[in-house]
Amino acid sequence: MSGGFPLDLILFGMVAAFLVLRLRSVLGRRQGFERPPRERPVPAPGAPPLREAEAQAPPPPTGGSGTHQVVPEMRSPAGQALQAIQQADRGFDPNAFLAGAEGAFRMIVAAFASGDRATLRGLLSEETYAGFEQAISAREQAGERQRSEIRAVLEAAITGAELRGSTAEITARIVSEQVNVTTDAKGEAVAGAEAVTEVTDIWTFQRDLRSSDPTWKLVGTHAA
Repeated sequence: MSGGFPLDLILFGMVAAFLVLRLRSVLGRRQGFERPPRERPVPAPGAPPLREAEAQAPPPPTGGSGTHQVVPEMRSPAGQALQAIQQADRGFDPNAFLAGAEGAFRMIVAAFASGDRATLRGLLSEETYAGFEQAISAREQAGERQRSEIRAVLEAAITGAELRGSTAEITARIVSEQVNVTTDAKGEAVAGAEAVTEVTDIWTFQRDLRSSDPTWKLVGTHAA
């Protein structure tokens, strides 16, 4: 009908209005799974600041090997200690430390399994080395051999830090997937299994920041 009422235009207008209202209702609300805006942490009064780049951006979630890295918040006691360590040693970086701790972890586990005392001496404190050496000697006297394979390091996290004078101490939690088997002189398994097992280790590293030696030495270990 040429002079009829334009019902089709009214219908299109109603549909368009309905869609606009639906979009506003969805886009105008924060969904439950969305993260709130990230607030920049404020250091405690008198605490030395982290490097500007680290204060502006969160640390990278993974290391070069794909390991998930966890650095404590700046306002936490461990975070404050890390800032103090960084103030004393401008070359210190928490994420670089975790990457180094992972490398040391892999070397120490392999050296202990193979009885490589020379490598262990360079990475352990004297007291810690004495405990490792005693375990290696007992294994050798029993005619046993140990095979340890680290299939993956899933997480490396700083769980504690302390600065006493020039001595810095950092504790890290290292979660890995390993195969550990101990065999006797006949080659029969006496401990462990061929299955891959998730292992959580708590290792503490120490370094004198005044020393020219950049090595953080292992001073304590225990399983979580």
